[in-house]
Amino acid sequence: MEKWFKLKERGTTVPTEIIAGLTTFFTMVYIVIVNPGMLSSTGMDFNGVFIATVLASIIGTLIMGLGANYPIVIAPGMGLNAFFAYSVVAGYGVSWQVALGAVFISGMLFVILSLTSFRYMLLDAIPGSLKHAITAGIGLFITTVGLQNAGIIVASESNLIALGNLSDPMTMLTIIGLLITVVLMSYNVKGYLFIGMVVTAIIAWFMGLLQMPETIVSMPTGLSTTAFQLDIAGVFSSGLYTVIFTFLLITLFDTTGTMLGVAEKAGLIKDGKFPRSRGALLADAVGTTSGALLGTSPTSAYIESSTGVAAGGRTGLTAVVVSILLALTLFFSPLIGVLSGISAITAPALIIVGYFMINAISQVKWSDVEEAFPAFLIIILTPLTHSIATGIGVGFIFYPLLKLLRGKGKDVHPIFYIFAILFFIQLVFLEH
Repeated sequence: MEKWFKLKERGTTVPTEIIAGLTTFFTMVYIVIVNPGMLSSTGMDFNGVFIATVLASIIGTLIMGLGANYPIVIAPGMGLNAFFAYSVVAGYGVSWQVALGAVFISGMLFVILSLTSFRYMLLDAIPGSLKHAITAGIGLFITTVGLQNAGIIVASESNLIALGNLSDPMTMLTIIGLLITVVLMSYNVKGYLFIGMVVTAIIAWFMGLLQMPETIVSMPTGLSTTAFQLDIAGVFSSGLYTVIFTFLLITLFDTTGTMLGVAEKAGLIKDGKFPRSRGALLADAVGTTSGALLGTSPTSAYIESSTGVAAGGRTGLTAVVVSILLALTLFFSPLIGVLSGISAITAPALIIVGYFMINAISQVKWSDVEEAFPAFLIIILTPLTHSIATGIGVGFIFYPLLKLLRGKGKDVHPIFYIFAILFFIQLVFLEH
């Protein structure tokens, strides 16, 4: 174990890595509740998605831990799952099988990029302001989904969006759960999202809003309903090219940014370089590809991994511990199924994740109109159109046009013009 993980070299021990793994697990395990609940709204079988979520997370995380030796967890990304369910399936009107096909193709492209230096060129082609705008826009989108699921905001014929019925028991419970979770967060309680869910579930049980299942533990079943059901041919017949690109784009720079941030916090960045970056990116790429085959949305590196680093995690052993704990959740599907069906339990997590993502808005250069206005369009249109691809597309089209009209066309990376043309074709001539 010492030889494989280099524990002494990184100044850590087995007990420390185990504690770090436990810490990371409790801060990110909410995804096994939220993700199946979100994707099952597309018609996918809950149990199938639940098992696929856990298995894809285990596969990606084990590759990260054993192959790249980083204390970083891979799991279906928040924002990517919302894009899958509410933009691609509900918005484009395609089946979840076709959406899985798009995820698989983007995952294969990610695998190829992970093995080449082209990934750096792709990342460099996108201006920093737009990267931050995409993160902020997705944050608003996720928050909107959480607020809608809770009934805090509702559709209105006169105002499009209006305040919901706050006296509704489920809406009231959501507000209570949100307040509890935010208080826990303000006290820096580790695993506050998961603990908030548990406390909210207990309150829901006392209020008569939650009925406990007949059995809490059972053998995992249902994977056959989602595994290998993807429709790749349908992706091309439906013209979902920008959907593929959006999945790839978000996964690539979100994962890269998260990995760099966590590795830097762990003191693993050497001379400004990210060692074994190929293996780290490949872990997420394989996680996304295998997830599509099993039946879940794209995976991403989890920023919650930083909590394990704060607890002393420095090696891939932390990730291995998380993988083992994730495997144990497979046997609690009856309980997780009940919890995910209560919007008051899952909505606060969506709202709070959105809060963290909107922080990226501060990184946009608001004093530079050429950078800021396209970023503004992405941030505002992503939640309003209920489509991450549309928000990104409009911003990506507007950015090079503005630069060209200002006589600064050479400042735009040549690849970015290709992005703009693809989005223009999708938004103007194809269904979206």
